[in-house]
Amino acid sequence: VQLQASGGGLAQPGGSLRLSCAVSGFTLTYYTIAWFRQAPGKEREGVSCISTDDSTYYADSVKGRFTISRDNMKSTVYLQMNSLKSEDTAVYYCATHGGCYGGTYKHQEFATWGQGTQVTVSS
Repeated sequence: VQLQASGGGLAQPGGSLRLSCAVSGFTLTYYTIAWFRQAPGKEREGVSCISTDDSTYYADSVKGRFTISRDNMKSTVYLQMNSLKSEDTAVYYCATHGGCYGGTYKHQEFATWGQGTQVTVSS
């Protein structure tokens, strides 16, 4: 079971990035995927979560700016990030083997993690 996060990089404030989480070793259809992020000196926080029935959940700080989606045929989950702000700067991780729990998901509840991809928002 592996998750591979990619798509991070440098973006200007107001810009966009799309993160991808490619999964292997299991059928994506049957699993919840969540995105988390961790900025230097801060605790890892939930960003977005998509359940097996395609229900989606977002942190208040990213609602209306980020969109999570899944392509089960490509075994990939995406996080489209628009209107980026400097406070979005962090390492972003995708994770599975956990649940969205109506939006109350926490990083401690996810068992399998990708390696992280750095997102830097700066002018």
